[in-house]
Formats: sequence, C-alpha cells, structure tokens
Amino acid sequence: MRLYRTFASLRRSPSSKPRAVAIGVFDGVHLGHRAILERARGVGDEIGGSSLVLTFEPTPKEFFSPATAPPRLTRFRERFELLHALGLDELFCAKFGAVRALTPRAFIDDLLVADLGARHVVVGDDFRFGADRSGTVAELRAHGGRHGLVVTEVPPVFFEGQRVSSTAIREALKTGDLDSARGMLGRDYSISGRVVRGLGLGKKLGFPTANVNLKRLQTPIDGIFAARVTGLGEGPLDGVASVGTRPTIGGGTALLEVLIFDFDRDIYGRYITVHFVKRLREERHFADLELLKRQMHVDVAAARAALGD
Repeated sequence: MRLYRTFASLRRSPSSKPRAVAIGVFDGVHLGHRAILERARGVGDEIGGSSLVLTFEPTPKEFFSPATAPPRLTRFRERFELLHALGLDELFCAKFGAVRALTPRAFIDDLLVADLGARHVVVGDDFRFGADRSGTVAELRAHGGRHGLVVTEVPPVFFEGQRVSSTAIREALKTGDLDSARGMLGRDYSISGRVVRGLGLGKKLGFPTANVNLKRLQTPIDGIFAARVTGLGEGPLDGVASVGTRPTIGGGTALLEVLIFDFDRDIYGRYITVHFVKRLREERHFADLELLKRQMHVDVAAARAALGD
C-alpha cells in the first residue's frame, strides 16, 4: 500500500486511474470500518481504478482537546499495517489542521475531486465532514454529483445487538470484556511496539519480561492478561502480559511488559505484537517484592490455563 503523508507527496504521484476513496479515522479498524474499507476496495476494482483511504493525524478529537481525547486503540503504524492487510492500494494521511477549516464544498471540490481524483466515495452512515462537521452525506451526494462523484453509504455493523464502534470497544476493554472487544474487532485486541531495555527487575525475580514502550498518552487497556506474542518469526508464542504503571516499584509511566513462556532469546530492538486473550486481574500494589513474586507465579499458572483452554 502506497503511503502519502503530505499534499506535496500526493501531488508528486498523481494517479491516472479513478479512485474509490474511503474516508474516516478508522481507529481500531474494527468490523464496521472493514465494511467500509472492503466496499471501497471492491469499488476500486469495479471501476478499473485504485482504492484509497483518506484518514487524519492527529484525530479530530485529539486536535481539539488533546487532554481529554479518548485513548487510541491503534497508533498510526498499527493502523497502517491493518489497512495494508486488507489489500487497499493507497493511504493518504492528511494533517487534520490543514483540512479542518475547509467548507463542505471546498472539501469536495478541492480535496476529494482536485487532489484525490475521487470517482467514488465510501463512508459510514454517521459521516460528517468539513468545518464544524457541518457537511452531511446528503450534501456530499448532492454537490459531489455535480462532479460525477458517486457516494456509497455503508450501514452500521452490529455485534450481539450492539453497534460496533471504537467507543464501544474502548468501553469493553476498560471493563476487561475481551470477548466483546474481540467480537467487534474480528480479532484479539493487540498492541505493537519495539522491545526496549527496562530496569531488569523481572529477570531478578525469575520472570524476564520484554518491555514495550506504549508511545501513547493513554492506553485503552490495563491489568494482567493471558497473551500471545507475534513478530518473532516462530508463530504465536504464549505468555502473560502486564499493562500499567507498576505501582509496587513506584512506576509512573504506563508500560507494556510481557513474559514469553519457555523462551530465552535476546530480542531487544525487535518489533513485536502482543495479542490480549483474557484479562486475569487488575494491576495491584504489593507490600514487597516477595509478595509480587508469589503473585507472578499465580498469574503465570492462570495464563497457561487460559491459553491452554
């Protein structure tokens, strides 16, 4: 999938083919998002063109209220990898600050038609666009139609009677309901990152963990989990993972730590993905390291049992 991060890079690679454009933040790339994205990919094939995803950085909520914006389900690299896996042709990640003031008509005329060469646009049923989110799907159809732009509005997807959304997934993760999150995502919730050096405390306690810097202001998930790790070239590896601030040792910044079972290799610098299978418990403060060590034995046994099931 070809990636454009600026208007300049987009304009240096003009497409001679018509584009089917899917528009959205697509945080999590859940089943509702996939319905939109797969339709855009199909339309791109039908019109003999390409499928392009138009998304934004930062997210609109992060732009307007960074302190109160909800935690991301996926960082940009994770989102890119999930989109790439769906077989889409191109991704244009526009700086939200550069497009937020566009009127709905300018959004259609200048961005979709002139810059992207859109022939067909695919959006969700709750799509709004332009300054102050004033543009509607009806306006997109009416004004876009003057340019020959076709609009497909994809209906919502439901899981067990609940509308699939990034908000609903965050709520499920917050309460430890990984089954619901899995159902809405179509996969285990996961976090990816590069393994970094830590304090070495886990190794001293007999539980050598791989530490992953979360690189996000907030994390949508916390606690202790049965997990699987990919990215080390050996298929999924079972383990137990912790996401939190490590209160027993006075940690302040959230960190992802994962103990991979029956594994003894130096993986510093490797990029791995941790897939969360079952929440075992909340993060707790222990009076001393010996009590923490005892609990870690319990967590390992619980994770092995959960993954074995």
